[in-house]
Amino acid sequence: MKKYKIAVIKGDGVGPEIIDATLQVLDAVSVNEDFELEYEEYLMGGIAYDITGSPLPEKTIKGCKEANAILFGAIGGPKWDNLPRHLRPESGLLKLRQELGVFANLRPTLVYDELVNASTLKESVVKGVNLVVVRELTGGIYFGTPREKGDDKAFNTMVYERYEVERIAKIAFDLAMKRDKKVCSVDKANVLEVSQFWREIVIEIAKDYPEVELTHMYVDNAAMQLVRDPKQFDVILTGNLFGDILSDEASMITGSIGLLPSASIGGRVGLYEPIHGSAPDIARQGIANPIATIASSAMMLRYALNENSAATKVENAIIKTLQDGYRTKDLSQFRAKEVCSTIEIGSIIAGFASK
Repeated sequence: MKKYKIAVIKGDGVGPEIIDATLQVLDAVSVNEDFELEYEEYLMGGIAYDITGSPLPEKTIKGCKEANAILFGAIGGPKWDNLPRHLRPESGLLKLRQELGVFANLRPTLVYDELVNASTLKESVVKGVNLVVVRELTGGIYFGTPREKGDDKAFNTMVYERYEVERIAKIAFDLAMKRDKKVCSVDKANVLEVSQFWREIVIEIAKDYPEVELTHMYVDNAAMQLVRDPKQFDVILTGNLFGDILSDEASMITGSIGLLPSASIGGRVGLYEPIHGSAPDIARQGIANPIATIASSAMMLRYALNENSAATKVENAIIKTLQDGYRTKDLSQFRAKEVCSTIEIGSIIAGFASK
């Protein structure tokens, strides 16, 4: 029997609840597919700071690097908002990404037919949407230096090196080859030199993928087009800042940020997490939607462990659960037969995934 080591980081807020629901699903599908998952839990975020004085303890870094994959819940909350930047929960996540060398963030946006009315957009606009944002994760303005904040002036620096653009572009084109063979590169090349640089390199990389249609779009137009006609997109390739914003916008096309997964890849070990935050306002109430985390675990099975059959079973189990009318509170007004708690919806999905 194949065995895999999974580093589990529950984090803050609703993180423990959505991870616990997800582990039920992974346990069910692993038994059915004849492989074993060995979990080791590590600290990161606000809880890590409270216990160790660091948002990312060295033990967590070491354990994550030794695992086959990392399943992560969420971090942060108002409790830690006034800490110095380097001690805040989010700094722990940024540092972990850097330590792992995960430079590509894949954020799929899939509109489930059963929830098409959950979107604030018309059914004719969102039905059938299936796109993915490929966001560069370890460069750009979040990491550029110099940076400074004073009383009268503050600035950050957006920097990209050639190799950073080349490698993220290759990820996007490789992904497009498995989908509808379309890449839309989003930048701000009309005003930013770094975006002009980005566009030139993406065009160079595209020459190695003659089957893929490459288009370019300024980020302001892309933000508009995502709500005007999201079905025009297949793979959206963009930098760290633009990708952060556009992927959250894309998520709301589905009607709930609690539905969408993500994968951070590119290093030896990938990080799999929902795109939503820690939602401290609903923590420990048992009402958080774990579907995004469960879908992230399916991405983990596929991309990290090469367990494609298991990944498909999890994805189909999510669809079957929604088809049968099971909903968490955030989706209760959309064709709900039964409103379930976080752990209950996980159990239902686990049941379908085990068949």
